[in-house]
Amino acid sequence: MSGHVHDLVGVGIGPFNLGLACLAQPTGLDAVFLDRADGFRWHHGMMIEGATIQVPFLADLVTMADPTSEFSFLRWLKHTGRLYPFYIRESFYALRTEYDAYCRWAAERLPGLRWNHEVIAIEHDPAEDVYVVRAMRTDTGEESTVRARHVVVGVGTRPTAPPALRGVAETAVHSADYLRSRDALRATDSITIVGSGQSAAEIYRDLVEGARDGGYRLDWITRSPRFFPMEYTKLTLEMTSPEYTDHFHALPIAMRQHLGREQRSLYKGISADLIDDIYDTLYRLSADGPVPTTLLTDTEVIAAEWDGARHRLRLRHGQLDETHERETASLILATGYASETPPFLAGIADRLDWDALGRLDVARDYSVDGGRGRVFVQNGEEHTHGLTAPDLGFGAWRNSSILASITGREVYPIERRIAFQEFGVPHGALAPEAAR
Repeated sequence: MSGHVHDLVGVGIGPFNLGLACLAQPTGLDAVFLDRADGFRWHHGMMIEGATIQVPFLADLVTMADPTSEFSFLRWLKHTGRLYPFYIRESFYALRTEYDAYCRWAAERLPGLRWNHEVIAIEHDPAEDVYVVRAMRTDTGEESTVRARHVVVGVGTRPTAPPALRGVAETAVHSADYLRSRDALRATDSITIVGSGQSAAEIYRDLVEGARDGGYRLDWITRSPRFFPMEYTKLTLEMTSPEYTDHFHALPIAMRQHLGREQRSLYKGISADLIDDIYDTLYRLSADGPVPTTLLTDTEVIAAEWDGARHRLRLRHGQLDETHERETASLILATGYASETPPFLAGIADRLDWDALGRLDVARDYSVDGGRGRVFVQNGEEHTHGLTAPDLGFGAWRNSSILASITGREVYPIERRIAFQEFGVPHGALAPEAAR
């Protein structure tokens, strides 16, 4: 089978592959990107009024790779007449709605994006040594084929729930769908939020203000020992660096697994300002009498069921090792997202690298195809690269690396060292016996 061969096909158009499309645009690469959605959307279920992104605006689609790019956040502000108001506001943190609008603006300026195209299979054509990507139009049902020399998979993550809560996933509301369900939630007599991160906190803050007047009880349950803030000190932020990523990638798989759990508070906690705002809100509301709310820490949901009218939760307190039950009409699962291996990779599974746990074994350069440098992964490598995988601020660096592999040249300068600290044994350090 022959046909036009693109240099690159991207599967999925979230912020990371959208950033890749922006950075590829001026290079002359023949690139096309496919997504099953009908347009760009970024966490629309959590566009709570006033919510901001949790990284500085420089962590846009392109700036950390090319500050002069026509696709920068500052360029969008200028285009929309908001540059001076943003300047006067004096905050590094853009509104979440602004970031979403900015990304949609960038997407509208890129001719190579194909919406309503759900990728259903990828195969390898050995005769021409190209990848054949098969997609189905979600609006018409028609099938189409794209051929390319390189594939970048950026399908992102999916809403998830711990095993004990999966049985009520259909009757509960995941935080990803919060705004679409908010009115229905408020119309019930009790709401329970399960989760410990930023989404749980934002939803709690959004609902607690109306708990008393709205006639509902609001509870917040987390298995974490406390409502912990994200660690945002500057030396800790150096861990979102090329050097730490090098260090993490070189560690044994067991150590990477351990660190993945240990480092949760670095990026899965709550902003300190929001924690303080929640306390101040509760203090203000309590001046008029008890607030109908309970916050439970170190409490894990070990079983859950829906009886047709209410959710019954079986809870276990970690420190006391005691169990109790709680009922709630509405249940919100702010239990995060997880990456998964897309089923459309089955046709080329024998050309990809897999680790001992059945996950894609992502190389340091983000390739997954045995060193060929033809198939890459975006935001599916947290288990191999650590906390830089989901970090918006590192996306442009990763895209610079992927483009360098595809083009054979460093299109955008790639920083190798940005941290003041060393994350392993310093280069050239003496062995103990040699130091005596």
